[in-house]
Amino acid sequence: MSTASPPLLVRNLLSAKQNTLFRQLHIKAMEAPHDLPITDLDYPKPISAPPPPISKDIELKRAIEASSKSTLFNLTTDHVLYQDEWLMAVNKPKGVYCESVLSSAPNIILDSSLNEFHLANRLDRDTSGVMLITKSHKVAAKLVKAFTEHKIRKSYIALSIAPSPNWSKITIKSGHGRSKHGAWRVYAALDVGKVLPGGSFVRDMETTFEVVSINGENPQPSESESIIVVEGGEPELSCVGDGDDVVVVRAFPQSGRTHQIRLHCQYLGIPIRGDVKYHGMYKWRGRTFEGHELHAESLSLDHPITGDPLVIHAPLPCWAAGI
Repeated sequence: MSTASPPLLVRNLLSAKQNTLFRQLHIKAMEAPHDLPITDLDYPKPISAPPPPISKDIELKRAIEASSKSTLFNLTTDHVLYQDEWLMAVNKPKGVYCESVLSSAPNIILDSSLNEFHLANRLDRDTSGVMLITKSHKVAAKLVKAFTEHKIRKSYIALSIAPSPNWSKITIKSGHGRSKHGAWRVYAALDVGKVLPGGSFVRDMETTFEVVSINGENPQPSESESIIVVEGGEPELSCVGDGDDVVVVRAFPQSGRTHQIRLHCQYLGIPIRGDVKYHGMYKWRGRTFEGHELHAESLSLDHPITGDPLVIHAPLPCWAAGI
């Protein structure tokens, strides 16, 4: 037994009612709370302190001086740490912008059919040490992939004026991102992936630190320790006492976030000397420090073309001599 279809007029009325109901549901969905604008209360809260007010004028002065120095800068063979047909490693001086190093690279390039120069890694203006310059798009792409996949091992040396740490080796894992006012800050590890003001996201950040010396003496060895930054946590109280010890650490960043080592040093209570942006000592024992004391000590990688292991070391700066 078959059932007769509704008359055409009834079918049209049903269709009209269904369309009206769909439009009403769509309007309600558009007005639902999850579509309201994100407020400041919804964003992750940074854990590390913002730059101190004094840092603005000091950083502006340093930027102007670095701009003048960079304009006059020229690479020489003395800066070259390694060079072959495909890439070159140089020892970037402190207070010089990476772009100036790259622009003067052709002056000391060995005979090569390749002339597509790229920066494979970047260092902050006041960070010295190993910088890689590639000579072709192909090599640049391979190194970008290697950095992204954490296949290139990096070590840095930093000097801090702080109470002695209560650890000799430590690993810190956290979030990283720009705060409301544009400054890079440490965020909780649980906030990784959450949206920030401006539309960016909190990204993961991990660094291992080893104490090299305290006031020129080697520390007592101890087991490694891990820190997970948690929601609402305060900066880690990883130092003991209230002295102004000279603390030299070696850092091994597992990720490559902007100002990563500087931020993690600030969080651990061992801000880098001269790093006024992240609360490092600007003046100490009658001396003013023009720039932070952080040095890219080494890079270890497989050669992007030959596959051979390649380890590049940069000579230590004077402030790290004797370690």
